[in-house]
Amino acid sequence: MASRHLARSIAMQSLYEWDFSGGKQDIEKITEKNTNEFGPGLEQENKQFVMNLVNGVFKKKAAIDQIIEKAAPEWPLDQITIIDRNVLRLGLFELLYGNKEEVPPKVAINEAIELAKNFSGDSSGKFVNGVLGTVYRELEQTEKK
Repeated sequence: MASRHLARSIAMQSLYEWDFSGGKQDIEKITEKNTNEFGPGLEQENKQFVMNLVNGVFKKKAAIDQIIEKAAPEWPLDQITIIDRNVLRLGLFELLYGNKEEVPPKVAINEAIELAKNFSGDSSGKFVNGVLGTVYRELEQTEKK
């Protein structure tokens, strides 16, 4: 597994664990534990990437959740599975707030789809693709204006 993909997997697992606990656990402790457990061979740069993703999603969570609700109005946030919800949060964070030179939008979308397929299922991959694709198309239209 490529280092960046592993880093995203650890970030998603950390967000999942935090969300599953009802937000009662410390996200940084969860992330540190998961990085040590699932990515002991990760280079420092990729460990920092995990932390940046988790902290970024955490800081932008309210805005990201609003975007999910707008892009998938037939799916209230609390009815989206915890895995899919956090894959979407991660994908949207990279798509909207990430360094586009480091991670182009289509790479962010593809990585989120792969996470959904690996951790949730094929239909989740299609759902994530639909939501992120909708947001990406809106971004493109906004940038053209």
